[in-house]
Amino acid sequence: MDANNALRPSKIIDEEVKWDKSKTIISKTDPVGTILYMNDTFEEASEYNKIELIGEPHNVIRHPDMPKVVFKVLWDNLKQGNNFHAIVKNLTRTGRYYWVITDFDVEKDDKGKVTGYTGRRKALPQSVIQKIEPLYKTLLEIEKIKGEKASELYFNSYLQEEVNSSYEDFVVKLFEDSGAAGSNGAIEDTPKEGGKIKKGINWFFFGETNPK
Repeated sequence: MDANNALRPSKIIDEEVKWDKSKTIISKTDPVGTILYMNDTFEEASEYNKIELIGEPHNVIRHPDMPKVVFKVLWDNLKQGNNFHAIVKNLTRTGRYYWVITDFDVEKDDKGKVTGYTGRRKALPQSVIQKIEPLYKTLLEIEKIKGEKASELYFNSYLQEEVNSSYEDFVVKLFEDSGAAGSNGAIEDTPKEGGKIKKGINWFFFGETNPK
């Protein structure tokens, strides 16, 4: 489903939007990505209000700097009923951007059919962005010049040859190697124990009182 161009900004601004990074962005969609619910933090970060986005495709906030292959991997996993962590650069109403790490609850009916998704997104430290951004730029350039299939082939080979892991494992490792959840719930560039976040990515999204 294509984004509604009328809602997208006419100009891209290379500037990060200001939002409360200690909070969690939450949205709920149907199986094809139509937005059914968004919280106030989503409004703040995206600069869209609920009236504008309810009923619209979630890709209305897709930033043109994001390679399509990342969303292909994400949606392939979600459609199979798998949670998936991804690092995403989103587009705001005014053409600015914000970076997040994602987590999903996949909702199913009694027969196991996927009925929708609840997505949670939280801010990342600059150190993670600096590591993932060059890869995304390379993938995007390949897509522009050689097409999406070539980008996918390079992406798969990169994961195999350079990081020896799946994309999700790569994302989680970047997260774990770069910081820990601070007392206010935001991720920070802080010392870590043994190269790992002590409480892990599930604690980062859900906290000790609501383990996943």
